[in-house]
Amino acid sequence: MTDKNKNNAVIPDEGGKIDWFVFGSAALVLFSLTILLASFPERSASVINNFYIFVTSTVGVVYILAGTLVLSFLIWLSLSKYGVIVFGDEAKPEYSEFSWCSMLFCAGIGASLLYWSATEWVFYYTSPPFGLTSRSDEAINWAVSYGVFHWGPVGWAFYCLPAIALGCSFHINKKPALRLSTACEPVLKSYVSRWPGRVLDLLFLLGVIATSATGLGFGTSIVSSSIAELSGVEEGLELQIGIIAVATLIISISVYRGLDRGILVFSNANTILAFVFILFVLMVGPTIFILEMGITSLGVMVSEFITMLSWTDPLQKSDFVESWTIFYWAWWLAMGPFVGMFICKISKGRKIRQVVFGMLFYGSAGCSLFFIVLGNYALHAELFGLYPVVESAIQVSPSAAIAGLIKLLPAGSFWLFYLAVMGLIFMTTTYDSASYVLAAGASCELNETGHPMRWHRMFWAAALGMLPVVLLFVGGLRELQTASLVASLPLLFVYGLLVVSILRTLRGKLNL
Repeated sequence: MTDKNKNNAVIPDEGGKIDWFVFGSAALVLFSLTILLASFPERSASVINNFYIFVTSTVGVVYILAGTLVLSFLIWLSLSKYGVIVFGDEAKPEYSEFSWCSMLFCAGIGASLLYWSATEWVFYYTSPPFGLTSRSDEAINWAVSYGVFHWGPVGWAFYCLPAIALGCSFHINKKPALRLSTACEPVLKSYVSRWPGRVLDLLFLLGVIATSATGLGFGTSIVSSSIAELSGVEEGLELQIGIIAVATLIISISVYRGLDRGILVFSNANTILAFVFILFVLMVGPTIFILEMGITSLGVMVSEFITMLSWTDPLQKSDFVESWTIFYWAWWLAMGPFVGMFICKISKGRKIRQVVFGMLFYGSAGCSLFFIVLGNYALHAELFGLYPVVESAIQVSPSAAIAGLIKLLPAGSFWLFYLAVMGLIFMTTTYDSASYVLAAGASCELNETGHPMRWHRMFWAAALGMLPVVLLFVGGLRELQTASLVASLPLLFVYGLLVVSILRTLRGKLNL
């Protein structure tokens, strides 16, 4: 079987032999964990909650330090002599700027952005940082700014570092494998195919599975709340399972069609859908209020960036840092190798500087646009008594609050349906990418023009739908968040290996 790229060139649909150790181990852990969580839901919820508290309170400061170091390193790298080095031998990028941005944005954020952009400020407003008074005017300024910060350059830097490391291995050193262990070869040497290297690849697959469960869970909540608001059907586990089943089917179709005829098409379409939606809300909503609060939030974020980046709350005035900043850095970090592997695959022909600044700017700008427009539309509805956003988000769910807000728009029923479709496609565009890189990460060989085998991609597409179902059954939001924390812990060490590997590869490239 073959896929065709945009130039109609035939690309083999054969990614080499399967690494059965990595593939089998990851599949075994996934199925075992699913059975264990489903069989002992109450005990599992207790263990997960205790682990969440332990990690955020004990290791949390390491995540704060990691975010600072990763962002600083990438800015230095892009501005240094290494920034002009090109991934691959192409004279120009393989994909247009719009297609590249669409794929990196849709792979990187998924439906989680829809889930949080309209209502994340609620939790900062009612439980603000720095010991501020709840629901005060000062709390509002920080509330509308922290979402932009958490979805800004630091988060995208966690995505970018693995993309650069994998790009050095795949496009510069021409290693015929798209694997985390191969990216660390300048450090691991011959151990790539032995103990530490195999474990790295296994950790990568488990990280993708865990963070996929988080994003699929958030996306499912958005779609189910929209359907419930539209139809009056009770929002429960049965509806959510049905949505995950439909999403899994669409993801399977997308990965079957391949990178250029599936993932690219869905990503471009969803980018257009998303920006049409944002533009509509901006135009028919409280436009002046949205723009004024948007400028304020950007101003606070820029002027207080160092404070927000380095604040660890040593006096323990609240659990804000643990519940939000540390969770987000862990989530971005756990997602990093998966998104980085995908960005590496689509970045042939781009300079390192283009990849770094493209990811940091385009990714941050796209997320900021969602938070500014949807978040301030929701804030206006709360402050002027148009809709009880705070009550709905806290007592029911953020997704229920979003559905209620969208229904207030002109032709609200249509836009609720539009939101459900967009949420479903966002889930698809992120997790067809996840299925693709899971298959790539468990393949022994993969050259620059090759793709993992179709059955392999579709296996992971089907398998990804299992874990979010049981995590929703066990508890919900905290369990989904903890899945990211579990996956991110060992990757703190791996990111250090990636930095050293990047430097050794680029120094060798310039010394040739």
